[in-house]
Parts: sequence; structure tokens; C-alpha cells
Amino acid sequence: MAGLLSGLSKLGLENLEGMELYGTPEEKEEPKESKEKDVPEVKEEDFLFDKTYECPVCYQTFKSKTVRSSKARLIRTDKDLRPVYQDIDPLKYDVAVCNCCGYAVLSKNFGGLTPTQIKSVRENISVNFKSFDRNESVYSYEEALDRHKLCLANTIVKRGKASEKAYVCLKTGWLVRSMKEKLDPEKEGYEKKFNEIQEQEREFLRNALDGFITAMQSERFPICGMDEHTLEYLIAVLAMGFEQYEISVRLVSNLLVSQTANNRTKDKARELKKELIERIKEKNSRTS
Repeated sequence: MAGLLSGLSKLGLENLEGMELYGTPEEKEEPKESKEKDVPEVKEEDFLFDKTYECPVCYQTFKSKTVRSSKARLIRTDKDLRPVYQDIDPLKYDVAVCNCCGYAVLSKNFGGLTPTQIKSVRENISVNFKSFDRNESVYSYEEALDRHKLCLANTIVKRGKASEKAYVCLKTGWLVRSMKEKLDPEKEGYEKKFNEIQEQEREFLRNALDGFITAMQSERFPICGMDEHTLEYLIAVLAMGFEQYEISVRLVSNLLVSQTANNRTKDKARELKKELIERIKEKNSRTS
């Protein structure tokens, strides 16, 4: 099985690949005589702009493609809180990368580093980093995945909190799921590729689960922008995906009796409880 950071060798960072992570309504038919109006083509680059950053490691300025949030329209949210948008996947543009030194971070977490963290990034990332060779106006899923892995490597070497590592793993798992959904079923080798990507998704989500459990026991809220109830729900969903039903049941029960959880979270917890009951029944029937 490929590791979480496999593929970083192409960026000159093969020595980091094995690092440990934790220690609608019906449409009306148009009259036949009416002609269809030309619908302007929606291009991914129309949603993007180049945002300028100043790297805290090498002090160089660099640009990173960023989604114009005002243009992106949310379609749905997956059970584990992955947002899905129309015509654009913002997950591809979540990571800001300095092409001079290899410092990479989730753009929402961009900020200052301690002298110790800067030293660690320079010694473990920058000395071997090979910059991304690209001229495209958008990021492919493959490049976006490399950027996320580089972000995770940076988070590990600078000894980020468990929650930070878990959040990068969660975002990367979501990104890999998006890759999986974009596969062409008619293309040769589809099933093999699908299974490989699905296993990679599960590997990232498994590590996200472990990290969030650790974070909830050792860090103060809010954690990665989430309050206690949101994180409890997320952990319950992730744990259910790996048949860790005791964790899911306990957290869902906590949410349903909570005096402070809002109605929306409780409604989602009730739906999750129904699915948990069905899954536990199914598991028991297989083992009986």
C-alpha cells in the first residue's frame, strides 16, 4: 500500500515519504418554434485569481491560485462535511505552496512560524525541494494531490498539532474522493484505478479520524474552526466508516442529549443513528 506521502520523490523529497504521522422543479417544455439560447461555457479559470503571499520561511513573495468564494455555488455537503460545488472544486486550491523553498500550508492557516519551525522546514524540505514545473491556468487533481501531500509533509516536520495534521488528512481524503468521482467508467483499467484511489481515500480518512480523536482529548476548542459538537459529529461519521461503532454510538448519544447542540446538528445525529443501527444489524447478521 502506498504511504500517505508517496509521490513526493518527484519534488526531490523522497526521504520524507515514509514519515510517521502521529506519535428540482419539473422543467416546462419550450415551444418548438423557440430556439435554444447559447449558454456561455463555464471555465474553471473564471473562478480563480492569483493571491500573493510572503513566505515565512524564505521571505520571498509567491502567488497561489485561489477560488473566488463569491462565485462558487454550493450544491451539497457530504455526510462527513465535504462541500461539493458546481463547476469548480475548491479543494484543489486549498494549499498555498512557495515554489522557492517548498513551504506548503492550507491557505486558511497561512501565517507566522516559530524560529524552530522555520529551521525544521528549511532543513527537511527546502534543501531538497524541486519546484512544481507548470504553466497551466488550473491545477489538475494530480498536482493538487501533490500539493496536499507536500502540505502534510510540512505539517509533520514543523511538528504541527494533531488537529492540524488530521485536518490536512481530512481535506486530502476529500480531494481523493473527488478524483475518484471524476474517473471515466468507460476507460480501460477503471476498476483497478477506482479501487486504488478508494483505498488511498480511506487511508487519509483513517489518519484524520485518529488525529481528531487525539485532538479532542488534548486541545482546546474551537479545533480547526469546529466547535465541540461539530467535531463529535465528524468523528462519529468517520468512525462509522471504519466500523468503530462504539465510538460512533457514544458520540451520537452525547449529541442527542446535549443541551447546547443546535437543532441542525441534532437532526444530522438522528439520521446518523438510523444508519448506525442498520449497519450494526448487518454486521451482527454476518457474524452470527
